Amino acid sequence: MFRNNYDNDAVTFSPQGRIFQVEYASEAVKQGSVVVGITSKTHTVLVALKRNAEELSSYQKKIIGIDEHFGLALAGLASDARVLSNFMKRQALASKMTYGRPIPLERIVHQIGDRAQTSTQVYTKRPYGVGLLVAGVDETGPHLFEFQPSGMTQEMVACAIGARSQMARTYLERHLEEFAGASREELIKHGLMALKESLSQDKELTIENASVGVTGVAKDGRRKIENFKLYDGPEMGPLLEAALETSEPAAGTTEGGESMEVDT
Repeated sequence: MFRNNYDNDAVTFSPQGRIFQVEYASEAVKQGSVVVGITSKTHTVLVALKRNAEELSSYQKKIIGIDEHFGLALAGLASDARVLSNFMKRQALASKMTYGRPIPLERIVHQIGDRAQTSTQVYTKRPYGVGLLVAGVDETGPHLFEFQPSGMTQEMVACAIGARSQMARTYLERHLEEFAGASREELIKHGLMALKESLSQDKELTIENASVGVTGVAKDGRRKIENFKLYDGPEMGPLLEAALETSEPAAGTTEGGESMEVDT
């Protein structure tokens, strides 16, 4: 992994214009279990595959609620995600206390992007080894953003990151035109099916290893925003049953290469 002294820190460019420590951080994201995000005109959904380090341990939490109107899903180093999520919670609270309104999604995503980019300009810091999908709804509607260790952020219609995520992205690309007009339930089904596509043949989705987070525009008219709802454990049962009823035949191709089995 040693590359002629150009990977000793995150502030030195190689002659090819690359920052190797940022690339190594991106590899950490690819080692984490897959997470999927999808957005429609009314809702946005996060779906995550959880892992446990061993049979005696609990499953790693993959979806974190930040505020009433948004949450995130992580792939990579969970400890780095905890630092970023705590920062986002403080910023969301500060916005309510200062301006009396929920923080806009684009603003909070740009703030963590700036925070990550600063790490590539300071010798004593390292890049965050985690990728995030930030999903929520604000005054302009539902949004889904991808955050990368380099500090780059971009809004997405649908996205998947983590190990074996290419197969999930293939499913998302195949059904892209269906997302805009999809209902809340249909969006969750698509997310679970994309997650199922990324599994190896000897694994399946269960209430223990899958979780879903969803928020969107409220229907009753009394509230503009539907609070971010996390489905975990037994609550996943009905969602999985509904998704499996409409499941498609599994793809015949597999993504090459094996990755680590746990998010560290």
